[in-house]
Amino acid sequence: MLNAVFNDLRFRIEPDFPEVGVYLYVFDGEKCIYDYLQDDIKMCQEFAFDEFGVPLTAWTEIDL
Repeated sequence: MLNAVFNDLRFRIEPDFPEVGVYLYVFDGEKCIYDYLQDDIKMCQEFAFDEFGVPLTAWTEIDL
């Protein structure tokens, strides 16, 4: 799982089943305000950059 914080929002990339894809979650505080399904992690990162300006260098790997 990947996590990033940018412009007072928190972003999380979390894989689902391989046949489903990868989710990009956007949080404002503790509330999830958006979720987007993409094909892979790279597409999630590119989408986060295009839509929210999240730089690729902002992403860190986290374990839950």
